[in-house]
Amino acid sequence: MAERRGGEHLSVFRRFQQRFGGRRGRRTEVGDGSGSAPFEPGRDPGSIGAALSGLVRERGWEGELGRSELFVGWADAVGPAVADHTAPIGLEDGVLVVRCDSTAWATQLGLMRPQLLTALGARFPEAGVLGLRILGPDVPSFKRGLRSVPGRGPRDTYG
Repeated sequence: MAERRGGEHLSVFRRFQQRFGGRRGRRTEVGDGSGSAPFEPGRDPGSIGAALSGLVRERGWEGELGRSELFVGWADAVGPAVADHTAPIGLEDGVLVVRCDSTAWATQLGLMRPQLLTALGARFPEAGVLGLRILGPDVPSFKRGLRSVPGRGPRDTYG
């Protein structure tokens, strides 16, 4: 009946209090030397950007956020003409994998590799891009499956 007297919320509060310890509130008495009195030095709020950057550093999220920024900012980094025909699809061990929509664009990106690595390294240093792997369009292979034929393929004609 003691639990009913205060209501269910009080009984839940008491169980939490027993489980996790006593009161650990943020309230302090004024003048207790903890620096929590109004208008004391150190009480000014900080910026949300400083708080978030501190959290990112504390948790070690710089690399993951840098990789995310790379994928989101790909079009700004390479330009709209290249971004219309290419897309980053993965980043493994410092190697950025880029899929192109044609073999001509894959060849062009291969020729632009040094400039792309320099631009990506300068713009997204936290991503850690060390190399590029450029893939052409994803086309089906007829070496296996329903439409496959055993033999040497197109080289079996000697005429």
